Amino acid sequence: MNNDYNGPGDDFGDASAKMCNEIFASGVRRGVLLMRHSAREYRRDVHDLENPLTDEGRALAGRFGARLPDVNLRGYASPVQRCIDTAALAIDSSAASGRGGVMAEVRNVEAFGVFYALDQIRMWKGLRQSAGLAAYVGQWFAGEISQAVMMHPQRAVAMVLEVMLDRLKAQPIEAGARQLDLCVTHDMTIFTMRHGAGLEPVSGPDVRFMDGLLMYEQDGQVLFASQHGGVVAVDDALLRFSR
Repeated sequence: MNNDYNGPGDDFGDASAKMCNEIFASGVRRGVLLMRHSAREYRRDVHDLENPLTDEGRALAGRFGARLPDVNLRGYASPVQRCIDTAALAIDSSAASGRGGVMAEVRNVEAFGVFYALDQIRMWKGLRQSAGLAAYVGQWFAGEISQAVMMHPQRAVAMVLEVMLDRLKAQPIEAGARQLDLCVTHDMTIFTMRHGAGLEPVSGPDVRFMDGLLMYEQDGQVLFASQHGGVVAVDDALLRFSR
């Protein structure tokens, strides 16, 4: 949604991949990565959600997959095609590197879409009138946007966390195996989750292509980490809106 692409992004996805490698190297065996899609087009003659990945974006998604740790991969994505393609290209690239196993097909999950926009026409209008996506998300959290347009932001945060937690707590993996679920979403979702979980304010770093947030369990505690270094515990206070 945010036109932040103004030239070659040779490092897109590197920070997300680095975070995953470091967390798995620490002994973690299972993680769920919520990440923005790869580089996309910004055509104005189609609905914004119909803009596909660029050729460079497809290449960057493949490069990202090759840089992930040696783990079993499963792919989930917003129903928007550029998100599905990002997950599929990353997983195919990882498989081509001969590492881990993969789930054959990327699953569409509404929770990784823009489900929190209850009136998309009014949301898009508000975005156009705001000082940018970060500013709009800030207005949302400040209660300046009607809940007839956007659901309560903390409810959206809790719902996405619940879906991620369900992936993290899914059926046990084989002894010695390691697994990473790729969950590809949009920049608005990443802004929302970072701010709502207390990782970074919307005034913090911009959300670039393939930036990510990782959920994992360590020493009996579920943690939610940003590639920028922040880590929070996923506790009842964060989840209460979904229960």
